[in-house]
Amino acid sequence: MGTSTTYNTATDIRKSLISRSPYSLLYSMLVHLPYSPDGARVLQVASWTPTSGLRHVTPPTYFPEKYTNFFDATINVTALTTEPYWQESIEGNTTRYSGTDYNQLLAVARALNFTFRVLPSRSWFEVTDQVKIRESFMATVIYGVIPEQLERWDFTFAYDQTAVKFAMATPIITPSWLSFYNPLSGQVWIGVLACTLTVCFTLVKVNVSIETVAYSDAMNTPLITRRKTWQTRHGVLSDGSVVMESVGTLCGQGLYGRLSTSQSNHILVGTWLFFSVVVGTAYRASLIASLTLPRLPPRPETVEELVKVVDRVTVRSFDASYKFFLNSESSAYRELGSMMVGGDVMDGLNAAVKMKSAHIGAPLIMRLIISRNFAKLDGTSPLYIGKENLLQLSLAWPVPHDAPYTPQIDKCLRIISQGPLLLLLVGITLGSVAFVVERLLVSEPHPSPTPAST
Repeated sequence: MGTSTTYNTATDIRKSLISRSPYSLLYSMLVHLPYSPDGARVLQVASWTPTSGLRHVTPPTYFPEKYTNFFDATINVTALTTEPYWQESIEGNTTRYSGTDYNQLLAVARALNFTFRVLPSRSWFEVTDQVKIRESFMATVIYGVIPEQLERWDFTFAYDQTAVKFAMATPIITPSWLSFYNPLSGQVWIGVLACTLTVCFTLVKVNVSIETVAYSDAMNTPLITRRKTWQTRHGVLSDGSVVMESVGTLCGQGLYGRLSTSQSNHILVGTWLFFSVVVGTAYRASLIASLTLPRLPPRPETVEELVKVVDRVTVRSFDASYKFFLNSESSAYRELGSMMVGGDVMDGLNAAVKMKSAHIGAPLIMRLIISRNFAKLDGTSPLYIGKENLLQLSLAWPVPHDAPYTPQIDKCLRIISQGPLLLLLVGITLGSVAFVVERLLVSEPHPSPTPAST
């Protein structure tokens, strides 16, 4: 077995071949490594001679990784501001970058020994188009891994996960006469109405005159007399006055001296007064509570409820491929896909406040924008994020198709994404070992001697 031979230039290779005699003709298999730890070089991986045949160089790797090290190369990347992943700020004539994806790119650049240049991009279409035509090595900002996008570019290792939710305007309370109805439930109102009608009917029936017939001895003719049971010092109450008196008692009004002359009605009137006090007190307390802490109208939380109350749904322009919802088996998702239009996150959230619209996207980005641009001094916001997850997406960086450096980028991203878990496991292991050692080394405490009795 031979050892690998390194040639710095093509001239060295030709001189090596010319110096050999025809009887010792040697054919070499060479591979060019543009980015290796030692710089660009040509490496021999095998040789062939007429007498000995093919001989492999240890190790027999015909296609070694060409991008184990970028050797101080400067590569082009593309990105746009997406807080908190990628942020740009201008200080004088210098553009400063920050954010989680930027810090991740710095870590990858240090590991592979390269620097990067951020190409100017005016829109998200330019960010990915420059990757597609290979002017950019990769787009170093989060993208959801969606099958339709794989036709235009590849993705690196999926280093994060996110849900897709919707944001829309929080329902507000509008003035309505129903505010007087809301303190009590419908069943309670029906019960109060039934009791009121029953009491009014009973008192009116009692108020009907009792006719008695007597005969005059002198004239031998019938005499008709009437006895009213509800009367005041000013006269007898009419049936309408009795009803008004009963309803007024329910509303907290007094009897104004209008009393019944029938003792049999006192129990009924007393029971009605007690009922009126209980119901009136409960209603007033509930009314004050509902006006002080109003109950907000129900708000949509699921996709089925969402499509019933909005006219359109905005989505970031480069996420417009979410329209694969049109092929969903769910009618609600198909309707959601038909409502989708492209737009910026801020434009989508502003539209959600002003019109019957909603915006879908990553909840972390939407919460950050809502808290910075829409939150009020008291902590409330005119926007909210629904509870249901419309999708669960993996996040990765777009790279050109069949890029030879993708495995090395994936290796770095895999270490970054799994590093916190490894640190957690190491911490748990060390803590467990320390606990066991402590239990083994610490002896059991001896009981204290009992003092001798005198």
